[in-house]
Amino acid sequence: MLHLTIFLIFGAVCVAGAVNLLVQRHPINSALSLIVVMASLAVEYLLLGAEFVAAVQVIIYAGAIMVLFVFVIMLLNAGEEERTKGSRVAMIFGIPGMLVGSGLVAWVLLERSGTHAVEAGALPGPPKTIAWLLFHEFLLPFEVTSVLVLIAIMGAVVLAGHSDSGGPAKKEG
Repeated sequence: MLHLTIFLIFGAVCVAGAVNLLVQRHPINSALSLIVVMASLAVEYLLLGAEFVAAVQVIIYAGAIMVLFVFVIMLLNAGEEERTKGSRVAMIFGIPGMLVGSGLVAWVLLERSGTHAVEAGALPGPPKTIAWLLFHEFLLPFEVTSVLVLIAIMGAVVLAGHSDSGGPAKKEG
């Protein structure tokens, strides 16, 4: 009973942080809300018996990735965003499309997944097994993700160089 109560509390904290992330006008506040989401997800993983995943969630996502996000936000000097009314076409087609897509994904997950119930903590195994999967079976997606993060950082640096001087970064000398 205690586990269920803690699970529901941190689930509510996670949802509240996600909603706060979406409604914030300042990017730094959104990044801080994302840290709350990541930390509450780590607690959820702990409650499910996935200690390794919880540690990775805190170290990699709430730590390193969020430092990277804050660095890019500071580098771009992003201020408060402007609010617009939005597109009428997006309202007409986007909301029904989102509802249909969400319903389709829910139906596929509930009816067609072909999986059975598994006890909490039964999968995927000890850290050695997870490391083997990550660095042997899923090495290519892992490395592609690393390259994409590197490209995003380089793009932020280039954009910051263009916005400071009105053109490409110039060498003084």
